[in-house]
Amino acid sequence: MWPEKIKPIYDVIVIGSGPGGLAAAIAAKKNGAEDVLIIERDIELGGILVQCIHNGFGVEIFKEDLPGPLYAHRFIQEARSLGIEVLSDTMVLDLTPLRKINAIGKHVGFLELEGRAIVLAMGCRERTRAQIRIPGTRPAGVYTAGTAQRFVNVEGYMPGERFVILGSGDIGMIMARRLTLEGAKVERVLEIMPFLTGLTRNYVQCLLDYNIPLELRHTVSRIMGNYRVEAVEAVEVDEKWNPIPGTEEVIPCDTLLLSVGLIPENELSRKAGVVLDPNTGGPVVDEGMQTSVPGIFAAGNVVHVYDLVDWVTEAGFVAGKSAARYALEIKKAVRRKVRLVSGNNVRYIVPQYLDSESLAESDQSIQFRVVRPVEEKVWVEVTDGEHLITRKLERYVRPGEIVTVKIPQKAYDAVQKADKLVVSVAKSQGDQNA
Repeated sequence: MWPEKIKPIYDVIVIGSGPGGLAAAIAAKKNGAEDVLIIERDIELGGILVQCIHNGFGVEIFKEDLPGPLYAHRFIQEARSLGIEVLSDTMVLDLTPLRKINAIGKHVGFLELEGRAIVLAMGCRERTRAQIRIPGTRPAGVYTAGTAQRFVNVEGYMPGERFVILGSGDIGMIMARRLTLEGAKVERVLEIMPFLTGLTRNYVQCLLDYNIPLELRHTVSRIMGNYRVEAVEAVEVDEKWNPIPGTEEVIPCDTLLLSVGLIPENELSRKAGVVLDPNTGGPVVDEGMQTSVPGIFAAGNVVHVYDLVDWVTEAGFVAGKSAARYALEIKKAVRRKVRLVSGNNVRYIVPQYLDSESLAESDQSIQFRVVRPVEEKVWVEVTDGEHLITRKLERYVRPGEIVTVKIPQKAYDAVQKADKLVVSVAKSQGDQNA
């Protein structure tokens, strides 16, 4: 709801209205925050969900298989019914450690606002050609996969007829299927890594089902064309990602799509003095999704890139509830934090810290990604460095798929004594002691 009068201070201000931001605003309102404001730079709410017309959303939250716009619509309607205020078409320019915001919008001009608590929910952006440094000419016809998705699904434009897709990220694989359904020819998907970087289900449903070839350990070494892309040169790479001479192949095409990773949008986080994790690119958060700056929380892909939108929503619920508690001064004094440390074959962990008292209330879930795939049974183990806290048997682990493990409430005493918790992946020697 567009506010009748913009207040100078709100209990909770949420920056961004994607799935994480909508969930945070709703949770904050339901947990006692009286004045909740969403600031969205686009003209409509929903974030990236607006252009994700494929199914696959809501299976965990609603137990239904929904397209992205319908999933967003349900939360938008709930936010409206709760009286949450919205400033759309408004860009946040600055955020201070004292939770003061400068914003500007077409309809509101320049604003100075303050939040008793702030939730960062800006999402993420795609890596571009410049960031991965592909040599060659600079013709038209090079797009990120998300840009092409918006062209096709929202604007109604086809960006080309004959495509090569670089990267096996989820957006790229989904667009391979979408473009094929629109009559385009997707020549192939190239992936520089020796393994898939997106979800296996998208590989099956978007590439295998449509006979679109995937070539691992391959990349684009050169873009060819003057005014429009005419071809790309593909090449096989070795274990150190160096091109292998003699493996070059010219693939005729008029469009190159890049699906080469996502970067959490944390320019505002830096301005506020929030500590960022170099592995995730997002804020360091505790189990309540509070950042290193008191009163500033973060949720969704601004923290790390999730596999499922449902998980982004759940993180938003946690951040919104915590922000409401902080804003209403219900949150207790800062308690001891236990650091979570990456062990064998673990790239990063979220959250990075655990409140030592949190297990008194319930089990605590943590999520992480592995460095390399293991296609056999493995143990996921959480220790205090010497003693086992908990373990979980997984059938396999892959860098493209998040692993979740719960630290049980019964481990409360052990966690109270620990200075750190180490999360590791170890090969299983059978199912004994499972």
